[in-house]
Amino acid sequence: MHSHCEVRPKEALKQSQQSEAPSPCHCREQPSGMHSHCEERPTGARKQSQSQAKPGLYCSTSLTDIAGANTYIITVPTPVDKNNRPDLTPLYKASETVGKVLKKGDIVIYESTVYPGATEEECIPVLEKVSGLTFNEDFFAGYSPERINPGDKEHTVEKILKVTSGSTPETGKVVDGLYRSVITAGTHLAPTIKVAETAKVIENSQRDINIAFVNELAKIFNLMDIDTDAVLEAAGTKWNFLPFRPGLVGGHCIGVDPYYLAQKAQEYGYHPEIILAGRRLNDSMGEYVASQVVKCMIRNGISVNGAEVLMLGITFKENCPDVRNTKIVDVVAALEDYNVRVSICDPWANPEEVKHEYGLDCQPELTREAIYDAIVLGVAHREFQNLDLENHKKETTVVYDVKGILAQATARL
Repeated sequence: MHSHCEVRPKEALKQSQQSEAPSPCHCREQPSGMHSHCEERPTGARKQSQSQAKPGLYCSTSLTDIAGANTYIITVPTPVDKNNRPDLTPLYKASETVGKVLKKGDIVIYESTVYPGATEEECIPVLEKVSGLTFNEDFFAGYSPERINPGDKEHTVEKILKVTSGSTPETGKVVDGLYRSVITAGTHLAPTIKVAETAKVIENSQRDINIAFVNELAKIFNLMDIDTDAVLEAAGTKWNFLPFRPGLVGGHCIGVDPYYLAQKAQEYGYHPEIILAGRRLNDSMGEYVASQVVKCMIRNGISVNGAEVLMLGITFKENCPDVRNTKIVDVVAALEDYNVRVSICDPWANPEEVKHEYGLDCQPELTREAIYDAIVLGVAHREFQNLDLENHKKETTVVYDVKGILAQATARL
């Protein structure tokens, strides 16, 4: 069963954000991206949660604890399966859970990124079936796509403008008012749920395509022996040049959401070319990085077979512990195909999660005496920016910088 967070009235939402008192329990998302986990506090704190003694955020696995809510926000992961087809299982299960306690007059708001129409075509029927209530007569729905940048301490939730929508004009105003009470950056009320769904999915698809473009440029410039960073810096002097950089596109959003839009387009008989081409190119970058590292090693006279390589970082982005859909594992797998031994160091990743998800060993710190034939900077964690690698290098060691942050790199993406 999913854990449930009850949305309290506006005044409670404001007070809960301003309060510095610790919550009775805290929730964190598991690496599988399927369910939330609630870590129990002492019995007294648990009782306080159940009695709802004061406003705030409470986590629970009990339906009884959420039965009194009149607004429900569902924000579960929406991954793809091994064939890159949308997997709505978490969304279905969360909808079933809410449907069991749904009452007349309640509003259910979805935040999960989906293809256009998913909320009303897939989720609402589940709510109706489980609850026995009628949509837009007995209960109502809203959609307000999640907007958050993991690891970014500047652009936090309340500072990012929120798109809102409702299943009726009146519901839209209620949903918009709820978010406006806590989002200081303001809100944008979309005319329909489908418009809000589509806006979200193209945000991430646009970013994916732009990164694919600069990844392709990096491949071309590498063949021409032209410094990609220098080219982007020069082009960036024009005011309307978009500042995208090459890299590995992973995580549970940018590398996943384009498939949702693509599948829906295909249902209408249209085969999206640019969207899927961007996905193919970005998904190929792990193997490309590995091949470039191997080429650099060969140029330096290093025997690739049995070589020792250090991978700095395994999370899907910098200064973030999330390892879901990280493309670093593609680099590692490709290097291992060359019979290279890869050691992974990441101060942000949970070694147990990495082992469980990918079967790889990960250390939070470098082993002092370890010497490597090649060092690959895969994630730009702040801990790596001024890292002294000299004690871990041979005279011929290759330092390959995927993120372009190391001053003494042998080569960059």
